[in-house]
Amino acid sequence: MEKLSVDDVESDGMGAADRRGLSEPLNTSDLAINYYHLQPGEGFSGGLHAHMDQEELFFVIDGEATFELPDETVTVGEREAIRFAPGEFQRGSNESDSDLTALALGAPRDSEDVRVPQPCPEGDSDDMRIRFGEGEMTLVCPECGTELEG
Repeated sequence: MEKLSVDDVESDGMGAADRRGLSEPLNTSDLAINYYHLQPGEGFSGGLHAHMDQEELFFVIDGEATFELPDETVTVGEREAIRFAPGEFQRGSNESDSDLTALALGAPRDSEDVRVPQPCPEGDSDDMRIRFGEGEMTLVCPECGTELEG
């Protein structure tokens, strides 16, 4: 059994957003858990993306989240949840005038195939895989291996 207070976990912020990874402190092996407290205008992640190897669920504790999908925008209110299957592109943010508190759950825990909807310049794929390095990001075509600095 593991127990913790979110207040005891330091924010590993993405930009100014308050993002607290709970997976490590709770010692989860198969589930990613992130706590978010977003001010108006802040987002869950950098941009439109999909986890090809992970399903994601966002549960809004307080406030309202807006999710941009390729063909629509969906609003998720307090005590509501939204699920994204592996491969579904989405971008979540707080577009309201109030703070947003939410949990993001992902399974399996470690996602290694994250993509952005950017075509390969060689024409081999409609999306590019993100490869994270030390302080840098590279986009790699999953079909031909073409690399672009991010």
